[in-house]
Amino acid sequence: MKRHLLIGDVHGCREDLEQLLERLRYDPAGDVLVLLGDLVNRGPDSAGVLRLARRLDARCVLGNHDVRLLRVAHGRTPPRSYDTTDDVLAAADREELIEWLGAQPFVREFGSLLCVHAGLHPHWEHPEAILSGLNPLEETPELSFAVTVRTCTAQGERPARESGLIEGPYRAWYEFWRERAQETRTVAFGHWAVHGLVWLPRVRGLDTGCAWGGKLSGWIVEEDRLVQVDKR
Repeated sequence: MKRHLLIGDVHGCREDLEQLLERLRYDPAGDVLVLLGDLVNRGPDSAGVLRLARRLDARCVLGNHDVRLLRVAHGRTPPRSYDTTDDVLAAADREELIEWLGAQPFVREFGSLLCVHAGLHPHWEHPEAILSGLNPLEETPELSFAVTVRTCTAQGERPARESGLIEGPYRAWYEFWRERAQETRTVAFGHWAVHGLVWLPRVRGLDTGCAWGGKLSGWIVEEDRLVQVDKR
């Protein structure tokens, strides 16, 4: 049986990703590997993560750190001194890695499962249509929402600054998804390390802060089973 293996934010932690794939007993011949964005930055081996994901033909969605790397690589935004993506920018295979990353979408759909990096707007009835085809080099409200949201109102209004905490009048974006009476799909996302693992009906949040010394989390969809490794 084909398995879908979803993994939260890797953030350049290649060794941890390899350890998790081993624990998941990943079989490239039969399993579908899905990375929920932020493959790069913060960790020590962003280039290694991209090479591994590319070699394994991972299905990824773009996260905010991935978008930033693409914009830096294309000269659209200046680099930051504290980013840890110089290994990608200086790599001999830089062009191949950047081209592969830039071809990844902002949302993926696998039957009744939707994958996005941060979240979905409460008013998006068909998020896969809204987010398909967006250019990561061009900032739009839809792109920004999909890769950075944590909390919002029922109208999609967001706090001026995201603290990572849930503070009124804002609520976790996924609560509005869960309140859709006719919605049967499950959303899987990352991005919210402070919030940690989210395991609710029709919602799976898999960013458990590997880059911050937490865990790297994988979800075997067909078994509805969580597999984790501690940060090395």
